[in-house]
Amino acid sequence: MTKPAGSAAPLSTPEAVRRKALALLERRDYGTAELTEKLVEKGAERADAEAAAARMVEYGFINDENYAAMVARHYAAKGYGAARIREELRRRRLGRELWDAALDAVPDNSDAAYRLFAAKMRGASGPDAARKASAALIRRGFGWDEVRAAMERYLAETENNE
Repeated sequence: MTKPAGSAAPLSTPEAVRRKALALLERRDYGTAELTEKLVEKGAERADAEAAAARMVEYGFINDENYAAMVARHYAAKGYGAARIREELRRRRLGRELWDAALDAVPDNSDAAYRLFAAKMRGASGPDAARKASAALIRRGFGWDEVRAAMERYLAETENNE
């Protein structure tokens, strides 16, 4: 029986698992634990997946510290706050010990909080609109201090413009 065209080879040998790991890393970056889980999902035995991920670390194709910093910068650039970035780092199975260093590498996000608050307030005013805009910032992962600073800055600038 022949296998259908385009179907993946089974991950029954350590060499096949290593090839699959390389193929996955060609498409995008992964952390060690995330790559291991992806290989297991694709049908590899856990021991083979862990060995392949360890080999990718040896080769320098995976660096969890650099990957965590890259993820943090990416989500900060998209306008997310620290809480949301931490959640993304957790979701990608990066160790907690990497989170603080990754978040320290993120530039100050106060302008992003202000821009988002101002965008949510566009065409609206009053306490209800401010509450909704604040809630939107909280959902994006900004802390209460950042939300309050953005709201105070927005209110100060709108008072100066009137």
